[in-house]
Amino acid sequence: MTASQNLSPYQIEFIKLAVEAGCLKFGEFTLKSGRKSPYFFNAGGFSKGGQLLKMAEAYVDAIVAEGIQFDVIFGPAYKESTGAGCVRRTPPNTGRGIPLCAAVAMVFALKYGRDDVPYAFNRKEAKDHGEGGQIIGGPLKGRVLLVDDVITAGTAIGESVELLKEYPEGELVGVMVALDRQEKASLETDKSAVQLASEKYNISIHSIVQLESILTYAGNESEEEVVPKEMVESLRKYQQEYGVRK
Repeated sequence: MTASQNLSPYQIEFIKLAVEAGCLKFGEFTLKSGRKSPYFFNAGGFSKGGQLLKMAEAYVDAIVAEGIQFDVIFGPAYKESTGAGCVRRTPPNTGRGIPLCAAVAMVFALKYGRDDVPYAFNRKEAKDHGEGGQIIGGPLKGRVLLVDDVITAGTAIGESVELLKEYPEGELVGVMVALDRQEKASLETDKSAVQLASEKYNISIHSIVQLESILTYAGNESEEEVVPKEMVESLRKYQQEYGVRK
């Protein structure tokens, strides 16, 4: 495969990994919004140790590439989405944020020698016995970086902002997600869910890849057809109809 000139190696590897793991699928999917989408993303498909490690490596590479400065990695315990576009709340302690924040901290130690990167996640209900409290892991102090899979409605960010009010020593300084669909959040706005959440909470939101990344990758493939060629035109039409301005 010829490397895409406009993509970083970690973006290329992440797209390949997402397709191979069945997290990124192409076809016809009905989103919660009612839109017919030619692709669907569900990070829940990263269910094996090796996949989780590679996914965490992509997060770390993206965090470093964006130059995000942080003191603690936070993973929300409640997953916001079962896939980009479909919202569902999961039972306690089953959110992607929990294994993700731990894996990201481990990769920082393994790849960059940062053995002291703390991670934390929250319980939905605080405990008054045993370990107690609502936060498990390191203390929410200093610059807090939230990691999650996608942003559908900004719910996880809003809950984290409210949570941090109880921990005044911590400040949410950024969010890193796997995918930004780069599409209008609804018929009532020309902005995406990421743009709306960023403005509402005055926070920088970054992503490993975007819809544009997938299209760029598809247009540069030669030997491998990770993204089906017949789907490229459908993806471009979808982008033209629902895409947001950069």
